[in-house]
Amino acid sequence: MGSERGFAFAVWLTGLPASGKSGIARALAEILEGKGIRAAVLDSDAVRREITPCATYGETERDAFYATLAYLARELSSHGVPVVVAATANRKAYRDRARAEIPRFLEVYVRCPLAVCRARDPKGIYRRGAEGSAPNVPGLTSPYEPPETPEVVVDGDRDPPAESARRIVLALEAKGFLPAGENGPPGIG
Repeated sequence: MGSERGFAFAVWLTGLPASGKSGIARALAEILEGKGIRAAVLDSDAVRREITPCATYGETERDAFYATLAYLARELSSHGVPVVVAATANRKAYRDRARAEIPRFLEVYVRCPLAVCRARDPKGIYRRGAEGSAPNVPGLTSPYEPPETPEVVVDGDRDPPAESARRIVLALEAKGFLPAGENGPPGIG
């Protein structure tokens, strides 16, 4: 997995739980792979199982977790590996820290109404939050601070993941993080 250093970047997908971040991350990685660019996908659910297997989701733990995600994304991108992070990062400060640490950073807001996220609820977190057994559910029992100036906004309730991913690729090209056009950079793979 890797690429030329000049093409390393980090895309951070943020939004409420069940907004569609993971599906968009997979679609984006697939499009990049089709361009000959292998990106590392850091999905918060998978990373959290490794870092905090008995997660409490308290503020101190969340702060440490998102600092670790930002660190991992920074290290991978600094070694030439494009990174796609799919993580709620409910506080603006978490995403601002990542932006400050990662030179080639793109923030994507996966906007989705809370009612839609609650109806999807694939992991049952909104149900547990309503019952009181999950006290820190972003958007329900804990605040979610939407990005103020994300580079890309997609609608998780209306935009198919592949279409959202294509819009992200266009933004990456516009920022010069990817070459414009259909073909990826030579020698990547």
